[in-house]
Amino acid sequence: ERDAMEDIFTYIDAHADEYIQRLQRLCRQPSIAAQNVGMEETAAMVLEMLQDLGAAARLIPTEGYPVVYGELAGQGPRRLMLYDHYDVQPPEPLDLWEHEPFGAEIRDGRIWARGVADNKGNLVARLCAADAWLRVRGELPLTLKFVFEGEEEIGSPHLEAFADAHHELIAADGCIWEAGYKDLQGRLQVYAGCKGITYVELRAYGANTDLHSSRAAIVPNPAWRLIWALSTLKHPDERVAIDGFYEDVRPPTPREQELLAAWDVDVEAMRQHFGIDSFLRGATGDQVKADLIFQPTCNIAGIQSGYTGEGSKTVLPNYAFCKIDFRLVPDQSNRKTLRLLREHLDRHGFSDIEIVDLHGEDPARTDPDHPVAQAV
Repeated sequence: ERDAMEDIFTYIDAHADEYIQRLQRLCRQPSIAAQNVGMEETAAMVLEMLQDLGAAARLIPTEGYPVVYGELAGQGPRRLMLYDHYDVQPPEPLDLWEHEPFGAEIRDGRIWARGVADNKGNLVARLCAADAWLRVRGELPLTLKFVFEGEEEIGSPHLEAFADAHHELIAADGCIWEAGYKDLQGRLQVYAGCKGITYVELRAYGANTDLHSSRAAIVPNPAWRLIWALSTLKHPDERVAIDGFYEDVRPPTPREQELLAAWDVDVEAMRQHFGIDSFLRGATGDQVKADLIFQPTCNIAGIQSGYTGEGSKTVLPNYAFCKIDFRLVPDQSNRKTLRLLREHLDRHGFSDIEIVDLHGEDPARTDPDHPVAQAV
């Protein structure tokens, strides 16, 4: 199969510097969806890249940031959709960066930039792959449809409405999602699905303003209130303690277990790469792989309250909040997880803890023996 593609690989090698520069240019353009930084400019840049490729491309408005859509006609009736996103996560905390987040410098053979791996690298790689094929072969063997959204990092709140409104436009025989990563040994990975997510903010309130900490003898501290609420969410053995959380989890099929066993992962190298002494619950070998792929999670993404700057400040905060994400597996659902969380907090005496629904998506899984999966 490589021999059949050798002419295209040769072209890519000869034009690698040009393709890398395209990626650097996109990475140097900030596109922080959560902060509305550079989104219009980035959408216009991606549109231009599609048009330079020869695609029939346009911006499709949503109630948020636009979807960049493009289509490259090819031979035959088959249609393949490529999904990526042009938005990135906020780069904070900035003081922990060793490089400018949007500098896209090349050091030690790598491009350092916010969003280079998630997801601008894959977006540009797919455009460059199509470019190389067209330059060498002249015509694609199938029609490519590009769907690039700008809200993936904030939960894709308007993607479903976009899809509902454009059924014919996005109709395809298969879709390849954004991922295209390599493992620690440099081998490309093919994923047949994606975990879902429920992302919330929990808020606790105290006095009507911050007080001097001497008042802590008589005034409730919302930071403690939040900590006590959080402590009810998981058992010491790392199992999620919310009643009903696991009841819809679909066990892996024999075929999925077979593929998991065949998945060649250096678990020890992974542990060393993460810089941890051991995995959760002391898992080793195949159990680490199974937990990573098939287990749902409850993760505290961040906590904030009171004074956290340099030096000391004797303060009794009036507000505390944390961000939590639940990673969901088939057949869990975002809506049910939200309901179970609310019921859990109420049942444990924390009805005063506010839940802010930030975003959520249900999990998805593809049959690994589907023809499109096998073709990839």
